[in-house]
Amino acid sequence: MASKPKKVEAEEEDIDAEAEDGAEAAPSSSGWFSRKMILIAAAGALVLIGGGTGAYFMFSGPKEAKPVAVQAKPAVFLDVPEVLVNLSTTGNERTQYLKVKVVLELPDAALTPQIQTTMPRVMDAFQTYLRELRPTDLDGSAGLYRLKEELTRRVNAAIAPSRINAVLFKEIVVQ
Repeated sequence: MASKPKKVEAEEEDIDAEAEDGAEAAPSSSGWFSRKMILIAAAGALVLIGGGTGAYFMFSGPKEAKPVAVQAKPAVFLDVPEVLVNLSTTGNERTQYLKVKVVLELPDAALTPQIQTTMPRVMDAFQTYLRELRPTDLDGSAGLYRLKEELTRRVNAAIAPSRINAVLFKEIVVQ
C-alpha cells in the first residue's frame, strides 16, 4: 500500500504545481484584463466629455452682446448747379434738351470744401457726359438708374481720392 500513497503524493505534487502555474497565470491574465478595462473606461470618459463639450457649444447659442448705441451720422448734401444740355441727335431729328438738377450725398461734412473747390471739374464731367446722351438713353427707370450710376462714377473720379455716396436727382426734364 505504500505504493499508492506515493502515487497520490506525486499526483498531489502535480496538482500543486498546476495550481501554482494557474496562480501565476491568473494574476497576469487578470492584470491584462484590468488594464484593458481601464483603457476602455478612459476612452469612454473622453468620448462622453468630448460629446458633452461639443453639445454645450453647439446648443448653447450665441452669447447675447450688449447693444452698442450706434449714432447715425446725419446726411450731408451738397447742391450742384443746374445743368442744361442739348442731347445728341442722328441728324434730321429735332433738337432735344435735358435739364438736370442734382444733389451730391456726402459721407462727411468735412468733404464739402474739397468738392466746392473742384466743382468746375465736376461740372465739366457732367457736361461732357450728358451731351453724348441720346433721348433713348433716358427711357424708363433703367435709363435713369444708369445715368445716376454714371454721374456718381464721374464725380468720384473728379474728386479722387475722396468719394461721395450717391448722386440724387432733384429734377430731370427732357424737352
